[in-house]
Amino acid sequence: MSHFQQFKNRLIARIITRFPSLAERFVAAYKPWETEGSIPWAPPLKNLAACKVAIVTTSGVHHTGQTPFDMQDQAGDPTFRVLESATITRDFLITHDYYDHSDAERDLNIILPIERLEEFVQQGFIGSLAERHYAFMGHIDGRHIPTLIHKSAKKIAALLKAEEVDVVLLTPA
Repeated sequence: MSHFQQFKNRLIARIITRFPSLAERFVAAYKPWETEGSIPWAPPLKNLAACKVAIVTTSGVHHTGQTPFDMQDQAGDPTFRVLESATITRDFLITHDYYDHSDAERDLNIILPIERLEEFVQQGFIGSLAERHYAFMGHIDGRHIPTLIHKSAKKIAALLKAEEVDVVLLTPA
């Protein structure tokens, strides 16, 4: 993706953010990927006050030392980044040209509410916070969707299970 295309994407994101009626038309023109069958639902097996919580976000956030998401591929980037709970609020970048993330750059909790969840732990509303969270770039389309579904999502599910996470908070951008 050229610098011009990147500039154009960021400009469109800012305009759509400022004019919600344009965003509605943009969203109405988008054809989502249809899933087959029903969406599986797993009710919590224990009280939230005893649960370990992790976040999975589609905001394109990552640590500064990690490889940025690939904005050159117009079909998106189906890979993910591991976010360390202890350092992400002090060490992050957002690599995503399809939304205006200027507010999130000032306060990461808008897209990744780590500090709010830490407050919930202190208040006893949730049991604990996972040490690791996971981020995607939210614009993934076409040929990358099978990779997202069959590789990246399964890998994250295994990592969450290994850390004994009970609840996952999904945050879009």
